[in-house]
Parts: sequence; C-alpha cells; structure tokens
Amino acid sequence: MDKKSIKKIVLAYSGGLDTSIIIPWLKENYNDPEIIAVAGNVGQAGELDGLEEKALKTGASKLIVADLVDEMVEEIILPSLKMDAKYENYLLGTAFARPVIARKLAQIALEEGADAIAHGCTGKGNDQVRFELAIKRFAPGMKIIAPWREWDIKSREEEIDYAEAHNVPLKISRETNYSKDKNLWHLSHEGLDLEDPGNEPDLDKPGFLEMGVSPFQAPDEPTYLTLSFEAGAPVALNGEKMKASKIIEKLNELGGANGVGIIDIVENRLVGIKDRGIYETPGGSILYFAHEQLEMLTVDKDTLHVKQKLAVDYADMIYNGKWYSPLQEALTAFANESNKYVTGDVKLKLYKGNIIPAGTTSPYSLYSEELATFDESDYDQTDAGGFINLWGLPTRVQAMREQSLREKGLLK
Repeated sequence: MDKKSIKKIVLAYSGGLDTSIIIPWLKENYNDPEIIAVAGNVGQAGELDGLEEKALKTGASKLIVADLVDEMVEEIILPSLKMDAKYENYLLGTAFARPVIARKLAQIALEEGADAIAHGCTGKGNDQVRFELAIKRFAPGMKIIAPWREWDIKSREEEIDYAEAHNVPLKISRETNYSKDKNLWHLSHEGLDLEDPGNEPDLDKPGFLEMGVSPFQAPDEPTYLTLSFEAGAPVALNGEKMKASKIIEKLNELGGANGVGIIDIVENRLVGIKDRGIYETPGGSILYFAHEQLEMLTVDKDTLHVKQKLAVDYADMIYNGKWYSPLQEALTAFANESNKYVTGDVKLKLYKGNIIPAGTTSPYSLYSEELATFDESDYDQTDAGGFINLWGLPTRVQAMREQSLREKGLLK
C-alpha cells in the first residue's frame, strides 16, 4: 500500500518514549493520517494517568483504553501457571500481555476502518513478532507499520532528541532512560548500565525498583500467607475468595514488600541476540512456587515429568509469539487436564527475597505417610527384591552378553 493512500492508522500506544514520538513521525512521514491511539490496560496502573491528554497533544485524534487485565490473566497467565511455563527462568511477563493487546488492536482497526496498524517495537526485540503474529491472525490483510524498521533514528538518545525537537513531553530523563515494560504480572528493566553483564545492578538506587524493595531493605520478620487453589487456579488468599487478578495484585504487595521475585538474567531473544534484564515479578513468583508445591502432592510421577518437559515447549511458544496457534490449544488442554486434582492450600513464608514452604494440604493428595514412614507400616520391603530383579533384567542380560563375548575373544 502506498503511503499516501493510508488515511487512518491505529497505533499501539503506551505513552512511553517510542510510541510518544511515533505519532508526530507518522504524521510527518505518512501524509498526515488520522492516528487512533490504543492503550491496552494490562495492569500498568499509574502509567495510564494523563495518557489521553498526551496522545491528543501529540497529534492523535483520540485515545481508546481497553481493559484487558482479566483477559490476560484468565486466558494466558492461568494456563501458563498450570503448565509451570518459564522461559530460561523468566516468568514471561511481557510475553503474556502482547497477545491480548494485539488482538484488541486488530479488532479496533477493523471496527474503525483503519488502513494500517503501527507499533513501537524495535527490530531487535521479541515484541515485534508477538504483535505482528497476533495481528496477522485476527486481521490478516492489515498493513503493519513498524517505524523502528523504517526511520533514521538509531538510539534512545536520538529518540529523546526527536521528542525535544517536536515538543513531546517525556516522563524520563537521559539518566533514567531505562527501557521498561510494566503490567499486572511484572516490570522489566533493560538498557543503560544493565547492558554490561559485568555491572552489578544497584537494586537500592531510589526509583529503580517499582514493585517492591530489594531483599536488603526487606523486613527482618517473615510474612506468612496461605494460597488456595482449585484445579490449578488460585481462588483465595488467606481464606478470602477473590478473582485471580486481585490475588496477583495482593501478592505483588506482599511479595514486593519482602523483596521477592527479582531476577537478573541474560536471556536468548527470538532474533538470536542475548539480552540482559532485571525483572520484578513478586506475585507471579509466589504463585508459581505455591503451584509447584501443590503439584508435588497431587500429580502422579509420569504426568508431572511429561508436563515438566512440555513446559519448555509451552514457554517457547509464548515467548516466540505463537499464542494463537493449534499447538497452544492442544497444550493448554493438557495443562487443564493435568491440573484437575491440583486443589488445596499452600502455606508460605516470605523472608528477604526468599519463598519458603510452610505446609501443603490437599484432599487429592497422593502422599501416604503410612507408606513413606521410617516407622513400621504395611509396606512389604521384601517385594523390592523381585522388583529390582525385573527392573534390572536388561542390565543383567547385557552384562551376560559382554561376558560371553570376552570368553570367545570377540570383545576386549
């Protein structure tokens, strides 16, 4: 499609550095089209404050804020929790939000009669893939504009220069210009001093951590909590029933106050670049830990081991932008089926960045104290001899073969 024929563009808008300058850039480079800014509310809280005024002042015709918190939690986070999906120890915070945002972008673009959808993802990252695969799924004929793959701007410093030249207000300075992504589940930090893996992150620097404190600043007394699950999904915190998104919100407060859920990793991006980031995921870290504790009691060995293998594939699928796929539907069905008995209560102790088990109970527990005890029980230990003989039969047959070959001089 020729640039001059593009009259209306739907822009994925966060109000951050990238999307703030994209509005005037699109105006300048695409023959002054109408720009409809769309912000997905995925739990980023205060980042939405003043967003409409900013979007309109920089050239958008309107701002649409779509409430996507519960969609993200119910459709993507809970199945991933049931699968225990982690990407290289990263709890997939950014990747969880992108599919529902992109689907909403596609829906709004079709409703508004837009000619194109634009996003602020760089050509180096994963999000460009996540956004565009979802858009292709729900608006397959829609043109996609990715300014980072078109413009002459080479760095975040040059973005700030552009913003200043076009009177675009920014909440950051050159000294605090970390690349961040925040939603209900997490907050990521990349760039500046973090680009050198040899640099120790200053977790206690004022304003760096936003979802809590560092373990060094956490209280000297532990915090106890009890999470209740039904079929693998959290349903109550400390005996109070509430929806999953509210549980995550409460766990963020408790975990953040105790320095829980901070990781410093170098991950392998989809495009092949290694990237260093600091992630804050207090509530998510607690939920994953609690869920795994309950699975220990309630899921049989074979199912649990297969699920641990599939968890890697599930995490890769989400990280690589393929949420809307037949594979996701099949694996999610397995996650739900394997969690049908993951019901019970998990008590935890939070202390200076640590999550410590404090007791787990379930009406569907497979654990038998009578069988596991070191005291007298009905378990007949003599049965083990026959079991070992059968289990070890292939090993014994192989050894007999090797002994016979040596005797014949056919094996040294």
